Formats: sequence, C-alpha cells, structure tokens
Amino acid sequence: MKALIVPLAVALATLGNLSLAFPTHSASHNASIEGLYDLVSRRIPQHAGAFRFALTPGNTTALDTFTLRDTTSQDDGCGAKIDIECNSISACTRGLYTYVTEFGGVDIWWTGSRLDQIADPLPSVGKPVTRSSVVRYRYFFNTVTFSYTTAFYAFEDWELLLDWMALRGINLPLAWVGYEYILVEVFLEAGLSEADIADFLSGPAFQAWNRFGNIQGSWMGEPPRQWIDDQFALQKKLVPRMVELGMTPVLPSFTGFVPRTFATLYPNASVVVGGQWGGFPPIYTNDSFLEPFDPLFATLQKSFIDKQSAAYGNVSHIFTLDQYNENNPYSGSPSYLANISSATFASLKSADPQAVWLMQGWLFFSSETFWTNERVQAYLGGVPGNDSMIILDLYSEAHPQWQRLSSYFGKQWIWCELHDFGGNQGMEGNFINVTAAPIEALLPPGSTMVGMGLTPEGLEGNELVYDVLLDQAWSSDALDRAAYVTAWTSRRYYTPDLPSAAVDAWQLLSSTVYSNTDPSSQATVKSILELEPALSGLVNRTEVLPTLLFYDTNTTVVPALKMLIEAGHKSEGLISVPEYQYDLVDITRQLLVNRFIDIYQSLITVYNSSTSTEDDVSRAAEPLRQLISDLDRVLLTNSHFSLAKWIGAAEAWSRGNTTISSYLEYNARNQITLWGPTGEINDYASKQWSGLVSGYYARRWEAFVQYLVETKKNGTSYNATTVSDIMLGIGEEWDKQLSDSGEAYSGSTDNSWDVVQQMAAQYS
Repeated sequence: MKALIVPLAVALATLGNLSLAFPTHSASHNASIEGLYDLVSRRIPQHAGAFRFALTPGNTTALDTFTLRDTTSQDDGCGAKIDIECNSISACTRGLYTYVTEFGGVDIWWTGSRLDQIADPLPSVGKPVTRSSVVRYRYFFNTVTFSYTTAFYAFEDWELLLDWMALRGINLPLAWVGYEYILVEVFLEAGLSEADIADFLSGPAFQAWNRFGNIQGSWMGEPPRQWIDDQFALQKKLVPRMVELGMTPVLPSFTGFVPRTFATLYPNASVVVGGQWGGFPPIYTNDSFLEPFDPLFATLQKSFIDKQSAAYGNVSHIFTLDQYNENNPYSGSPSYLANISSATFASLKSADPQAVWLMQGWLFFSSETFWTNERVQAYLGGVPGNDSMIILDLYSEAHPQWQRLSSYFGKQWIWCELHDFGGNQGMEGNFINVTAAPIEALLPPGSTMVGMGLTPEGLEGNELVYDVLLDQAWSSDALDRAAYVTAWTSRRYYTPDLPSAAVDAWQLLSSTVYSNTDPSSQATVKSILELEPALSGLVNRTEVLPTLLFYDTNTTVVPALKMLIEAGHKSEGLISVPEYQYDLVDITRQLLVNRFIDIYQSLITVYNSSTSTEDDVSRAAEPLRQLISDLDRVLLTNSHFSLAKWIGAAEAWSRGNTTISSYLEYNARNQITLWGPTGEINDYASKQWSGLVSGYYARRWEAFVQYLVETKKNGTSYNATTVSDIMLGIGEEWDKQLSDSGEAYSGSTDNSWDVVQQMAAQYS
C-alpha cells in the first residue's frame, strides 16, 4: 500500500461531513482534573508541581485537542513550568505524553515507566504546540485479552497498564473485570440456584469464552466465590481510575446466555441452544441463549445494568454485547436477525436511554459464509439510528470488513489492529498497514469510521506496532517509518549518547520483520517448538496462527541482534536499561526458535531416510535438545519471559487458601497448554517462557524423539494417533502439577548480557 499524505484539514472536513451525532457518552468532559495531577505525582514525582492543566470551558468539538506551552512568569503563582490546555481529560493526558516523549525524551512501556528519568530542569516547549486527534475514539482491548493477558492481574499491574493507555490517548477501553459478580446477582434474583449458576460459569482463565457464549461450565471445578468477589472488588478500583484518566469504560451488559436450567425454570421462555464450539464435548459448550424478543431478556438486561450502575456509578452509556462470536444464529432469515438486534438494543435503551451498543466485528470475518451482506445489513439495520452502535472492525490490518459491508451500512465503526492471537510472541508487523491504511479508511465519501483501536488477544511484545497506531490517531499524515523508529528507539533506550547501532538495529527490523507484506501471514508468527510434535504439518502454516517465516533470519534478526550487542559494548549505561535487556532476550529468543525449524527439518529428513538407523535419529536430535535447553537458559534471565510470573500471579489471588491456589494454578497451566480438558484448542495460547520450555516443551520433544528412535529400532510405522496420545498424557500430567512439586521456577544466576552474547555467537 502506498503511503498517503492527508492534510489535517481534509481529515477534519471529512469527519465534519459525516451524518453522525456525537453525544457525550463519557464523564470525561465533566471529570475533575485531579486525576491528572495524581498521574504526574505517580509517574514523575520529582516534578509533581511543574505541570498545570486547564480544561477549555465550552469547547464542544468532537475531536480531542490540546495545547502545550511554557508557563510565563506573569501567570505562574505555584511553580508550574508547563501548561497543558485541553478540551477533555484524555486530551490532557495525551498532551502530557507528547511533552514527556517529544521534549523530555522519556516514555512508559509495558515493562515499566521511565517517565521519572526526565531531565531536571524540565525542557522548555518554546513555540506552543497544538494538536488534535483525527478520530473521536481511541479504543483498547479484545474481550479475550482479559483471559490471555490480564486474567490474574493485580491492581498494581492494572495501574501501569492504565497509565500507559491514558498517556497514549486511549479513551475507550473495554472493562470486563468483575462481570460475573453482577451476573450471579441477576441470576439469583431471577430464581436460579447458586448450584445452577456455578455449573454455568467457567474457570478464571477461560471467562472470556463463557462471556461470549462459546463454553459453559468448568472442567476444573466451579470457580470459587472468593475469586468472583475479589474480581468485583478489583473492578471497583479500575472503573474510577479509568474515569479519572479521561477514559469511558465500555461496560458489560446481559448478553442472553443463561444456565441450562433456565429453560426448566421458565418453560415458556424462548431459549435456543447454540452450536458446538472448538471441539468441546456438549457438557462444556452448546450454550443456552435467551432470545432477546422474549420479555424476560429486557427484564434481565435492566436488572444487570441497574446493578452495575449502582456498583460503579453512572460513568458510561456504552455497552459491549456480542451474541454470535464463532457461533451462528439460530436462523439466517434477515427478518429474524433484524428482530434479534432490534430487541437487543431496545433492552439496552429501556435500561439506559442513552445506551450505545458496541460489538466486536470478528463474526463477519470468521463466519463470512454465513454473514452475507444481506444478513449483516438486516442485523445492523434492526438497530435504529447510526449513532446507536459502534462496530469494532476487529482485524482491519489484515482482513478489513468495512469495505465489503459498505462502512457497516452507516453504523459507526472503529479501525482495529488485532495482530496477536492467543498471546503469541513471534516478532511480526505491517508498519504501512497500521499507518496509511487507517488514514485511507477515513476518506471515502460516507465513511462512518470514528476511531482507531488495538484489539490484540494478548499483550506479549511487539510494542512497536501497537504504539504506532495509537500515535497515528493523532496525525492526519501517515507516519514516516524511519523517522518514527528513530525517535521510538531513542526513547526506549533512554541513555546519554545512544550508539547509532541501536537505532540501526530497529531500522532494520522495522523495514523487514515489521514490514510484513505477505497476505497469508498477517499475525504474530508462532514457533513450531511450541506446537505438539509431529512428523509433518508444523512448518509454513499460514493465516491466523502462522508458522511461516516471511523473512530471512540471516539478513534480519541476526544482524539486528549483533547491532544491539555492539551498542551495548559502546554504552555501559545501555546495558542497565530494562527495555534494552528485554529486547536482547526477545530477539535472541526469536533467533533460537527460528533456528529450531532447520534443526527439526533435518531430524525429520534423517528419520524419513530408508537407510538411517536409530542411532542416526538420536544424533540428529541432539542439536534440538541443546537448543531447547539454551532457549530456556536465555528466557530464565528475564522475569518477563517466565512461567513463574504467570503462575505466581494466579496463586496470589488465593489469599493463602491452598485449595483455591491449586485450582487457579491448574487454570493458568491448562490455558497455555491443552486449552481444554483433553486438548480441544491445544497450544493455541502457548508461550516461550522459562519453566514452560524446560518443563513442558522439552519433555514433549524428548518423548517424540524417543518414539522416532523406537520405531526405527523396531521397524514399525509412524502412527500419528499414538504420538498425539503420548502428548495428551504429558499435557494432562503437567497441568495437574503444582509449583511446589519440584519444578524449578527461580530466576537465573546468569545475566542476560552474558547469555545473549553466547547465544548470538553460537546460533548466528
């Protein structure tokens, strides 16, 4: 795609011509600015009094705008140095971010905030800077992010992420935490028993798919009431923090999915049973769905929203509601679909007259055969008014649906970057598609695009491609890759006299690994090392979970890693920068798993040879064993690549109750391995983490090698079913282990710098 240069005036004029109303769905415009000062105190405490924020009174523009200027001696009576004037709280936080990054050279990352490293005295602004967003909404989260990444987050984890979000200008985040508490109260009020409800809810690591109506029940036992209560208490902290940072939380609503016994309790209710999902047995899927045109639906909707408002306050009128995620409707009749959506929206409006329905548009891609243009138009058309819905075009960077669906037939929609499936970690991105493409989408006559957003399933590295989209939301010109990467790298490795080799490394990666133009692999690349071992079918997979390497490791990852190491030798201070340490491990990780492909293929070639012996196979497997060991050793040097962090976060919610701790640990283990009682979605959410590599993947590959050796020795044929059964047994056993069962979870005594250099020399 050719980069577009679109003047800001054109973008604003385009938005101005939209026949869309922009009602105030947020408390942002009326919120106190105290949250802004708290943010400064939290992240830049040494300059707590150096910023002055001012909300512009009476400014009703639909687009967030801020102005930065130096405080003059005449209007400064309290020691402030920098003035940030804005028309919304979110604009103020973005203004603060613009100052600390562009003038201060510091930033905040998923690995931590470095904003407190800004210079003293603070740099001056000089000529005032005024900027506006080019879209009304900057959205964040996928429903499943709440399972793949934040399932076990403590408030401290959320606090860092919320500050990251606010500063980057996000003003519309999904807010699912604590949903089950409200739902249980609604179901109890409706007459369902606690046992009925407990039998319906899914485990803590799988709640997203219960919320979607894909699964029901829990193969590890019913979720503890303590967990449900604690998540509700957490949400009562998160929602106020979102609001004070200028964000409008997208709150849950009643979706229609009910326990099986609901149909018995209400025999005349219009309840239909959904289809099987993900290969799960009927006991865990085929969810019951109360059709929205049944009067009970509106009753339960009002009960849910009333209880939610009582808990969190009247902070938002935007509600998430997804009825057909990877689960087709009971009927494909356009009139049926229109009745479903019409009644659904009517239930929301009855509970909240200002309600706006937000939904993920994934279904229109994943079930495109069912969701023809006629059916989509009928479904969306059942909701009156174009400003009554917001559709997330969930996978815009690879499979946009807004063009096929005529800008969602007039409904508001948000251009979204999905990118990551299951929290996979492979380095990948398409820089041009997350810069020029969203700007291009604003321009067609009649475009109803109102936002840009991030919808990754998990947050595991690749920060560059997420940062750039959020920055693109504040520029009507497609951001220049080279200039952007230079500034981004300088902030990421904030150190005096940053060696040019560090910038060169990221320029190389951004022009290759993060400029993926292969249409068959537009997603994070999954390593075959994480997949269940097999004789074939692992290499060169494409589409949603690609294993295809679209770049040459020897001309991309290898020289980039060498450049970063070179930079470390030239700057002693760089070695201590946490983000530099993270990137060294991450790129080395990528190098090793890429090399694993060649080693695996060599092993299979030897095994398939009619002249090879069991000794030949065993020798061919030695490099494979060594690489797995080396990979774990590298990962062990950084806590962000540690199974211990994931398990520890889960166990922390047990509050010392050993039964609950074991339950939570099983949840955590099962999600990243079998994903189901018998591997229904096996390895979908696999991770390259220390402890997982050595304790699980190493064991699987060793069993695979031993099977190959034995079949060679005995002259028997390879049996894929037998291998799968062996792997399932390993998975079931590993999932039931506990962290005190002898596995090594402690950190490494080695440091990243030394280990990375050794691996670079060995595998380059």
